[in-house]
Amino acid sequence: MNILVTGGAGFIGSAFVRLCVNYGYNLVILDKLTYAGDIRRIKDVLDKVRFYKVDILNKEFIDYIFAKEKPNIVVHFAAETHVDRSIVDPDSFLKTNILGTKSLLELSMKYGIEKFINISTDEVYGEIKDGKFTEDSPLMPNSPYAVSKASQDMLGRAFYRTYGLPVITIRPSNVYGPWQHPEKLIPHVIYRALKNEKVPVYGKGFNIREWLYVDDCVQGIFKAIEYGKVGEIYNISSGQEKMNIEVVRSILTLLNKDEDLIEFVRDRPGHDYRYSSCSDKAKRDLGWNAETNFEKGLKETVDWYIKNVDFLYEKAEESKDFWEKIYT
Repeated sequence: MNILVTGGAGFIGSAFVRLCVNYGYNLVILDKLTYAGDIRRIKDVLDKVRFYKVDILNKEFIDYIFAKEKPNIVVHFAAETHVDRSIVDPDSFLKTNILGTKSLLELSMKYGIEKFINISTDEVYGEIKDGKFTEDSPLMPNSPYAVSKASQDMLGRAFYRTYGLPVITIRPSNVYGPWQHPEKLIPHVIYRALKNEKVPVYGKGFNIREWLYVDDCVQGIFKAIEYGKVGEIYNISSGQEKMNIEVVRSILTLLNKDEDLIEFVRDRPGHDYRYSSCSDKAKRDLGWNAETNFEKGLKETVDWYIKNVDFLYEKAEESKDFWEKIYT
């Protein structure tokens, strides 16, 4: 079986690649290697995969790759992913996440793909004050990023319903773990704290997210390939909700840093208050369950960044100008 993975040098995509190589699958990896992609994430398995540096908007070249590699399954991770960047520059999110996905769906039809795994996000639902989102909840995205992902999500559904393309949609909750770019909350806090710099927290830090360890996330996606039903949507979530301020304080504790480093800053525009999704369907139909509790996963993540501080510092320094604009 040949699996084509888009965004395979990204944070979640690379974890999926490492998992599938360990399981013995043949993998073809596509990645543009933007600031968020990094070939080092898959350096230990590069000799076991075929890698192409390509933008998913380059339909002609990807057509050539499909014809040459003859994949059976497409797992589509490639995307612009960061909410703050989408607020500053929505155009790149709309182009990559919508038009890039459209091209991949069309090529998957052309080459008779057996399954197209469309990686969405819980952010497509918008915020929820009480209860949990189910796969049948309406989509009410609030940021340009979430809108672009909802559009990607619905394009997949449309190609399934209209053209019969065998699409399965995955909506993970907030994913964290080793190798994540330090534009995201957990590695961003680790970086700032290690440098003894102020740790900015939006608003009062009361926004709630459901935290999912990356290894659990990719196991859920793999289970969807094995057992998922074509045309279905699966929430992949942990049930472990934390306020942002709780996460920040936990990281500072693990690093033996004082909470005086915390600095509350102007809230993000349109900041969603709470995400929470029900994963009972994935547990029942896929036999999947999140196994890593947050405390264990957070400690493993902090320890990894301490051991790989060069990666952390390099990626954070590349984005320093962007964050200065955001926080001032």
